Amino acid sequence: MPPTTAPGTLAPTLGFEELQMLEVVDTPTVCNVIELFKHRPDNTGYMDGRIQCCFPKFKPMVGYAVTATFRADAPPRGGNVYASVAQHLEAFNNVPGRPIAVFQDLDDPTVAATFGEVMCTAYKAFGATGIVTSGGGRDLDQVEAIGFPAFVGSTICSHGYCHVPDVGVPVNVGGITIYPGDLLHGDRNGVTTIPLDIAGPVARACKPFMDLETEILTYLRSGSVTVDGYKKVLDGFKKQVDELKRKLTAQAGK
Repeated sequence: MPPTTAPGTLAPTLGFEELQMLEVVDTPTVCNVIELFKHRPDNTGYMDGRIQCCFPKFKPMVGYAVTATFRADAPPRGGNVYASVAQHLEAFNNVPGRPIAVFQDLDDPTVAATFGEVMCTAYKAFGATGIVTSGGGRDLDQVEAIGFPAFVGSTICSHGYCHVPDVGVPVNVGGITIYPGDLLHGDRNGVTTIPLDIAGPVARACKPFMDLETEILTYLRSGSVTVDGYKKVLDGFKKQVDELKRKLTAQAGK
């Protein structure tokens, strides 16, 4: 089964309450819950360690990918960076909710920053909830000050001959393909896609899953633990997770 929606398609969207549920849980929990569905191999669907969170204290970033490519090693053959950024902003209207700007840097190695203060301020003004690039970022103090989540492959002080050759195309970032409209979740731990056809059940299941984990942690922090007692708690956890998985699978219509 594919890890995300097929190219050029948009699956059902999340409701406002479900998006709120995702905004208050960490990305590892989201990944744990996705694994319960066996919708994709457990080692796929999330960005690898090349993509790093710029602002670890920010709340989780949730939104729909608006993709583009980026180059800075040579001047563009035509047009200018401002026109291409405007085209990217127009593409925000093509996603069903809050957009996230997602860039694949085509330069290898990266030679300049994909974004800075002005670009991020513009994206935020047009409703974006964050930016992800396989390339570099700059003006990090200023971008942090406007409260705009950013995930990068590196930091670089200059923008070079920055331009955006393509908008709304599949891109490869952090080892995975991101299609326009993919649902993303990211925090200080990294960035994952959430398959749209199970996104609602995933959102609703995150808190129950965290509650089950809390039972294990409560025992471990009790000050009176034994190996047998730990095994018993783990057995109970597994049974409850299996029951949660059964309910989730029914909700997703599988």
